[in-house]
Amino acid sequence: MSVFSAVFQFCVQNTYCLLAASAALYGALLHSNYRRLKAFRGPWAAKFTDLWLAKAALGDSQHAVLADVCEKYGSIACIGPNTLVTNSPELWMRMSAARSPYTKGDWYAGLRLPPGRDNIFSQQDEEIHTKRRAQMADGYAGKTNPTLEPTISRHVQNLIDLLRRKYISSDKVFKPVDMGRKASFFTMDVITDVAFGQPFQNLTDDHDTFSYIQNTEDMIPTILRMATIPALRALFQSKFGALLFPSDKSEKGVGKLMGVAKQLASKRFAAKDTDVRQDMLSSFISRGLTEDDVMIESVLQILAGADTTATAIRSILLHTMTNPHVYRTLQKEIDTAVEEGRATRSGVIKDFDAKELPYLQAVIKEGLRIWPPVTGMLSKLSPPEGDNFTLASGEEVHIPGRLETGGTKDEVKRFAMMEKLSELIFGYGKYQCLGKNVASLELNKAIFELFRCFDFQIVSPTKPWRSTNVGLWLQSEMWVRVTERVANN
Repeated sequence: MSVFSAVFQFCVQNTYCLLAASAALYGALLHSNYRRLKAFRGPWAAKFTDLWLAKAALGDSQHAVLADVCEKYGSIACIGPNTLVTNSPELWMRMSAARSPYTKGDWYAGLRLPPGRDNIFSQQDEEIHTKRRAQMADGYAGKTNPTLEPTISRHVQNLIDLLRRKYISSDKVFKPVDMGRKASFFTMDVITDVAFGQPFQNLTDDHDTFSYIQNTEDMIPTILRMATIPALRALFQSKFGALLFPSDKSEKGVGKLMGVAKQLASKRFAAKDTDVRQDMLSSFISRGLTEDDVMIESVLQILAGADTTATAIRSILLHTMTNPHVYRTLQKEIDTAVEEGRATRSGVIKDFDAKELPYLQAVIKEGLRIWPPVTGMLSKLSPPEGDNFTLASGEEVHIPGRLETGGTKDEVKRFAMMEKLSELIFGYGKYQCLGKNVASLELNKAIFELFRCFDFQIVSPTKPWRSTNVGLWLQSEMWVRVTERVANN
């Protein structure tokens, strides 16, 4: 009798014993998982299985589901056998501080793009991550790129020119514009120009070049949901997932973007000894990034940097348009700044001048607080020795898109908390977003110039836009009536 036959016969004769043993083992595993996080409350099913989290991830309001868990079960709540969620900004800062023993959780591994290839965002090795940040920080900050601010100003002017050229309404003419899509055009042109020195020209052509924006919006929900669900994350990052990911030979979407990045990186490296350009790409090359590194990081720049800033612009526009007091106060500050010479009468405002306008800064920060552009898991792994609020070794902690403001009636304390929360939108400490400076330049200039030049009115007050959340916001159909302002034109 063969070994296989003997094993098969044994299994048949002892079926009930094997089933009982399997059930006992499974029960022991469930009990072990339960005991690990028994100090934290949460949905009952989440104590034993990731299916509860999977259900939340597959919906279109994951951020709200996780925030509600914290409100119902406490500031630190259980959402999986090995996963906690918190709405505490203090804990978030503690986990992300420069010398924090916490590291990136497995959620980040799901954002290796292409699958299996780490970028600065997905990199979980602390030593490699720290080195890569040092290599890329100056390029993002603009320290070696004197054209960064003029480049962004040029695209702000392109946005203004597009609205004037095609979308100005009047008493006799109604020309609605989807400001959600135009915000995407603007940020895409900025980030491709900054990253490659070669914009996609979405604003100039009033067209989604290479269908990149549409293709990305179609793909992002799948990627982020897979990153959240452990089994799907492993599948996506396998060789099978790599086969499904767009090729750099594609003529559309992310594949085309990868092809452009690969081509431009190859040209730069071929001419790196004679190329005298001072831009982000040259900064990366001079600090030791390889040709392959540059391609991968450039793709991440555009995936992460374009739609996040566009979300901020959309939310600031929407909340300002629908609040008459804020709208009037903001435009009054803008007009006064121009009249008093604190902002240029012609051309796009300088970033330094925009930072000196307190109400403009308050509007931008409040828009970011209300609609944080990134609400993905961003999970952190507790250190091997655990932590002193009963965190076992190796637990993942996620920060939801809605943080606790403290509920204080003291307006001074409340404002201080809001200031802190608006800063946390860009991450904190060793995980702070490198693109913060670029995003700040875009927001300061675009919001000032849009409300300096135009008046905006939502076309459908009962349905101002279509908005869903999958870890990033997918927003469209933001139809607006735009009219030219008389003041300061």
